[in-house]
Amino acid sequence: MNEFELIYSYFRDISPKRSDVLLGIGDDAALLRVEPNHTLVVSTDSMVSGVHFLSQWPPADIAWRAVMTAVSDLAAMGATPCWMTLALTLPEVDCEWLADFSRGIFTAISATEMALIGGDTTKGPLNIGVTVFGQVPFQQEIKRSGARAGDIIFVSGYLGAAALALKNLKNNAIPEPDNTKIFSHLLHPYPRLDWIPLLRRYASAAIDISDGLSADLNHLCVSSQVGARLEQEAIPLHPLLKKYAVAEAVDIALFGGDDYELCFTVPATQVQDFLAAVSLANLHCFQVGTIIDGAGIQIIDEQKNSKTLEPRGYQHFN
Repeated sequence: MNEFELIYSYFRDISPKRSDVLLGIGDDAALLRVEPNHTLVVSTDSMVSGVHFLSQWPPADIAWRAVMTAVSDLAAMGATPCWMTLALTLPEVDCEWLADFSRGIFTAISATEMALIGGDTTKGPLNIGVTVFGQVPFQQEIKRSGARAGDIIFVSGYLGAAALALKNLKNNAIPEPDNTKIFSHLLHPYPRLDWIPLLRRYASAAIDISDGLSADLNHLCVSSQVGARLEQEAIPLHPLLKKYAVAEAVDIALFGGDDYELCFTVPATQVQDFLAAVSLANLHCFQVGTIIDGAGIQIIDEQKNSKTLEPRGYQHFN
């Protein structure tokens, strides 16, 4: 099977149809129609076997994870996902693997209402490159650089389950059915697209939590040229984290990553209205701290002692 046969067999006809795709897979490039008064938002993620996933994982799960982790970046900027491209490097053509992988891609793009509009395939070590394209109404995008001193820091959900699952791959200490529950957080992240309307309306800055709350909040603070104060007791620890790793729970939540929740800031003057809108939307979030003048992140422990939080998390090339 050559490259074009592979594309036509497994990827050409899996995409949901969108009226804004003027020309999709099959030509030199795609043609798209962007909505008037909208900004195009683009993000690319690369996933490498043995680094971001294990080759023995189900191909459909690998595909889902590759798509959804990329879409999470769009959610953080308040952008609605629309289209994606796929660059797939394969060590060999395994028809059974490709069929399952293709099903995973279809499931993910259907869930997010995206169209697969193109990509590339080549031979080499297993690598998956996903580029996602979204749209946001003009000047409603949310950047990392908008936080100001006095803003309140929120997190959109519980932290630590995926990192606990990764840890359990090494020691296999968590019994069923809890092992399956936490592993689903690692294999099946779901970007917080449900937060997009509220982020556009209220958030001054936002970032998705991929490398860990400590590292990603630090990225936001550096971009905004501010510092942050976190309340340790307010960090939303996943219930299974408290059940199986209570001594390490806070560290796992802060530094583990792979949560794909959102960390965002809201001006203090808008917090009351924001929380009312959250309740009306049947969402839930956690207030974890405050943006402050200066630099770095201070964390306040249960005894009200303050210390500087090391901005570490997952890092490539380290």
